[in-house]
Amino acid sequence: MSEPPHILVVDDDDRIRSLLKQYLEKLDYRVTTAAQPASARKLLATLDFDLAVFDIMMPGETGLDLLRSIRSDGRKTPVLLLTARGDTSDRIEGLKAGADDYLAKPFEPEELSLRVGAILRRTHVEPAPEEIEMSGMMFNAKRGELTEGDRRIKLTEAELQLLTMLAAHAGEPVSREELASRSPGSTERSIDVQVTRLRRKIEPDPKMPLHIQTVRGIGYRLMPD
Repeated sequence: MSEPPHILVVDDDDRIRSLLKQYLEKLDYRVTTAAQPASARKLLATLDFDLAVFDIMMPGETGLDLLRSIRSDGRKTPVLLLTARGDTSDRIEGLKAGADDYLAKPFEPEELSLRVGAILRRTHVEPAPEEIEMSGMMFNAKRGELTEGDRRIKLTEAELQLLTMLAAHAGEPVSREELASRSPGSTERSIDVQVTRLRRKIEPDPKMPLHIQTVRGIGYRLMPD
């Protein structure tokens, strides 16, 4: 089994830094922290990180300064910036400097989880597990087949794309927006329609889904047996 993603958190506020570390570790990420950009730069030079989280507002060298510095050195580590709510200029400058996303403070832990997960999915594309079992059905992503015993269950192209995307991130919530963006011609509304159709084919009781679960306000999560 591959190691969980390694995240660097850089924030001068001891309380926020500790909370971020605790929350991300609960999500099974490996987390290293730094209280200032100088320490972060040394860590980035010696360790490989899958993602870095920089607070913009730090005394002396800011998170934006650190971001510009590592990008000028050619380092491509994905970066999520923590910004003050409503500070549009910082968000724009951060994206121009090479940030992958930003999150305005204060934020809900669930939103942090979604943004971190979305960045990691964009930058670390992994194939879906070859087979996933759901209530006696088997989905083989490589062959694009859903079967129940010897019977092959017919899927439309849109249903197959959706099931493959969910299977690639089994157990994790995936937003409607992301599902739609990865499925040509789809909208968030059409994703909801495809989910309803898939549930009729997969779930023992489509009205009480066990496998294609709704994550309120976010999207969907595929839960194998």
